[in-house]
Amino acid sequence: MKQIYRFNEGNADMKDLLGGKGANLAEMTSLGLPVPAGFTIATTACVQFLKQENYFEQNLKKDILEAIHQLENETGKSFLTNEPILLVSVRSGAKFSMPGMMDTILNLGLNDIKVKAFAKLTDSSFAYDCYRRLIQMFGDVVYGIAKESFDKILAKYEASFSKNATDFSIIEQERVIEAYKDLYYIQQKEFPQDPIEQLFIAIKAVFHSWENPRAKVYRQLHDIPFNLGTAVNIQTMVFGNSGEESATGVAFTRNPATGEKKLFGEFLRNAQGEDVVAGIRTPQPLSELKKLQPNAYTDFIHYAEILESRYRDMQNIEFTIDKGQLFILQTRNGKRTAQAALSIALALVEDKVITKKEALLQVTPTMVEQLIHPVFDPKALEEASLLAEGLPASPGAASGQIVFTAEKAKEFHEKGRKVVLVRQETSPEDIEGMVVSEAIVTSRGGMTSHAAVVARGMGTCCVAGCEALTVNEENLMITCDNQVLTEGDIISVDGSTGRIYQSKLQTVTPISNQKLQLLLSWADEQADLSVRTNAETLQDLTAAIDFGASGIGLARTEHMFFGENRILEMRRLILAEDDQEFEVALQRLLHFQQDDFYHMLEITNEKPMIVRLLDPPMHEFLPKDEQTIAELAASLNKSPTKINKQINQLHETNPMLGHRGCRLGITEARIYQMQVEAIFTSAIQLNQNGYNVKPEIMIPLIAEEKELIEVKRSLLQTIEDLFKKYDVTPFPFEIGTMIELPRACMTADQLAKEADFFSFGTNDLTQMTYGFSRDDIGKFLSIYKEKGILPEDPFQSLDQTGVGQLIQTAVTKARQTKSDMKIGVCGEVGGDPQSIAFFQQIGIDYVSCSAYRIPAARLACAQATLNDCRFAKVTL
Repeated sequence: MKQIYRFNEGNADMKDLLGGKGANLAEMTSLGLPVPAGFTIATTACVQFLKQENYFEQNLKKDILEAIHQLENETGKSFLTNEPILLVSVRSGAKFSMPGMMDTILNLGLNDIKVKAFAKLTDSSFAYDCYRRLIQMFGDVVYGIAKESFDKILAKYEASFSKNATDFSIIEQERVIEAYKDLYYIQQKEFPQDPIEQLFIAIKAVFHSWENPRAKVYRQLHDIPFNLGTAVNIQTMVFGNSGEESATGVAFTRNPATGEKKLFGEFLRNAQGEDVVAGIRTPQPLSELKKLQPNAYTDFIHYAEILESRYRDMQNIEFTIDKGQLFILQTRNGKRTAQAALSIALALVEDKVITKKEALLQVTPTMVEQLIHPVFDPKALEEASLLAEGLPASPGAASGQIVFTAEKAKEFHEKGRKVVLVRQETSPEDIEGMVVSEAIVTSRGGMTSHAAVVARGMGTCCVAGCEALTVNEENLMITCDNQVLTEGDIISVDGSTGRIYQSKLQTVTPISNQKLQLLLSWADEQADLSVRTNAETLQDLTAAIDFGASGIGLARTEHMFFGENRILEMRRLILAEDDQEFEVALQRLLHFQQDDFYHMLEITNEKPMIVRLLDPPMHEFLPKDEQTIAELAASLNKSPTKINKQINQLHETNPMLGHRGCRLGITEARIYQMQVEAIFTSAIQLNQNGYNVKPEIMIPLIAEEKELIEVKRSLLQTIEDLFKKYDVTPFPFEIGTMIELPRACMTADQLAKEADFFSFGTNDLTQMTYGFSRDDIGKFLSIYKEKGILPEDPFQSLDQTGVGQLIQTAVTKARQTKSDMKIGVCGEVGGDPQSIAFFQQIGIDYVSCSAYRIPAARLACAQATLNDCRFAKVTL
C-alpha cells in the first residue's frame, strides 16, 4: 500500500489520506504556486504506527529514504552531505485543522559539522540561529524538555551579551548551543548528529503527537474522531530568518473576526514561523509589507485571490519570504468567529462565488448556537479569574448573585436582583427558581440531567456536574479549593464552555438575527426533516415559534404541575384517601390543564402539537424534607406522620422502571382522561372561535400492544363523550406512542397497528439499552471517553450502532405496517447534528428539541439532506 506521496502526486480531495495540510500543499503545487518541494506520509501510516510495534522499521524506513533521495534530486541539494545543504521541516497535518495541537520541527538536518558548512554558504548568525532553534524544538517535541527551559538560557545569554540572539557571534552562538545540549544531558538524552536519525525520530514524534493530551482535548471539543491519525509533511526549508529581506507571516483573505472582505494578517521580519505563533516578538500588520517588500506583497495578493477562488472560502495562509522570494507554506479554510462565518457565507453567495447550498455547508450548527446566545466580552475574559469548570450544559453567558434555593431566587428576583441558582442538583420543584435565574450551576448531574434539560428549554445558560465545587446548601456556601463563596456573592457562568468565573463579566450579543434568518430560510428550503420543539410553558413555546419551530414535538405535561398552587393539588390527588378527595383534586387540576392547553393550542393553531400524557412516577411530586412535609400536612389537614407513611408506601426501589407512564394510565385511568378532557375542551373552544386545531396525544412507556389498546380505548371514549357533550362535529386528531423501550422497537410493527404516529424518546431508550443512568453517567464518562470506550456521551449524540439500530429496526417495522407512518424523535439527541444526519438516512420525518436549539437544528437538517444527496450521487 502506498504510504508516501510527493506534493505533485496529490490534490485537495485527498484529505482523508494526506491530511488537510498535505492535500492543500499538493493542490497549491498543481496550481503552480511557489510551494517548497516535499512529500507527505499518509494518515494511514500514523494509524498503523500507533497500533503496531516495529511498523515504522518494517514498512516506512525504506520508502522515506527513497523519498528523501527524490527530494534531493528535485532541489539539487543534499540532505546527507555538507554542500549544497538540504534542510527540511517535519510538520503534522490531520484531516481536520487542529492548529497548534500537534508538533512541528524546523531546520532538521543540521549538526555540529553541517552548521559550520551552512554558515559558510549563508551567514554565520543565520546558520547558528537555525541550529539553535532545531535543538530547542527537537528537545521539546521529542524528549519533552520544556521549551521554557531553553528560553531561560537564551534570555540569560542575551542579557549577558547585551544583544539579541540574531546578533550573536559564532562563539556566542556555540556557548548557547552547548548550554542547550546540557539540558539534554540532564535528561540523559543526546541530540542526534545523523540527519537520517533526526528525521526518523522526528517523524515518530509527530505521529505520537496525535495522542498528546492537548490534541485529545481539542478533538473532544470539536467532535473530531480519535481514529483518523495525522499525516506528516516533509518539506524543503525556506528561511524567513535569513536577513532583513526575509520574513514570515500569517494572513487571512478576509477578516476572521467580522468577515469583512479585506486581507487581514501580520508578519515578522527576519524570523521563522514559530515566532509569529509564540508571540515572542510583536508582528507588523500585513499592510506594512507593501512598503518593505512590494514585489512579494503584490505576488501574495495574487496568490491569495487564486486560493480563495479555488477553495471558494476564506483562506488562512502561511508564507515565508526568503531573501525577497515569496513561498506559500500552507493554506486552509480559516478559523473564524460565528459572526464572520455567517457574513462570509452570505457575501460569497451574493458575489456568485458559491451557491446557497454551499453556503449552508460553510456555517456549522455550533456557530448558529453562538449567534443566538450572549457571550462574554473577550476583553473581559482576558482579565477574568476562573473559579471552576464543569459540563457546558446549555449555551449562553450570564452573571448574578449566588442563591441556593428556588425560594431565594424568587425573592431576589422580585427585588430586581440578577441571580445564579447553585445547587448540588435541581429537581422539578426548583422550576420557579430556575425560571427567574440568569444561570444555573449544579455540582452533580450530566448533560441530560434535570438542570441541563430545563435550562436548554428556557434558553438559560447552565453548567452541570461541576464537581470541583462543594455546594453546602444548608450553610449557604460554596467551596472550591481554598476559596469560599456565600449567598449574594457574584459569579459569571459560561454555558458554552462550562467555565465559572468570579465577579461580574460584561456580555455582548455577537450579531443581529437578520443575516441568520436569511440563512435559515435557505436551510428550510433544502431540509427533508422538519424541526419541532419540546415545550411545556408559554415562554418556551413563544421562543420556539420565534426560532422557526414547525410545531410542538413534545409537551411534557408533568412540568405543568409544579407551580406553587398546582403542586398542592397534585399532592392532594396522590395522597387522597377517598374518591371524593381524589375527584376534588382532579377537577382543580383539570381547570389548570385547560388553561395551559388553551393558550398553547392558541399559539400553535394549525401547527402540530403533541402532548405527552403524564409520565413520571407519583413519588416525584411528593416532598422529601421534613419542613415541606409538615407544611403539606397542614394544608391537607393531616398529620405529618400519616403523610410520611403514605410517602413511604409509594416509594419504589427503581422508580424509572416502576409505576409510571402508561402503567399509571391503566391503573388510574382518570388521570389520563382528565388530561385528554383538558386538551379537547380547549381544542373544541378554539375551533369554534375560528382556529384549526388538530390535537395529537402521545402515550408514554408502551411496551405491549395490549397496553396501547387499553389506554387508547379509554381515551377514545372520553373524546367521543366530549364531542357529544359539546354537540360538535368531530375534527381530526391523532393518538400515538412514545417509543422508548427496546421491546417497543422490536415490536413496532404490532404497535403501528394501533398508533397514528411514533416519537422516539431517546433519553429513556438510551438509558434502557445501555443500562446507564443519565443523571450519573457524568461520574465515569470522562474516563470512558479518554480510554476510547465511548466516543461521545450517548445521551447527547446518538449511539448509532446500538440504540440507532433499534430505532432503524422500529422505523422499518412500522413502515411495513403503515407505509406513511409519521415518525419523529423528541429525545435530547433531536438537536444534535450527528444524530440528525443519521435520522435523515433512516427516514425520520421530524426532530424535536428545546427552543434555543431550533436554529442550529434547522441548519443541521439542511446539511443532513445535502450531505445525504451528495453521498447518494457518489454511491450511484
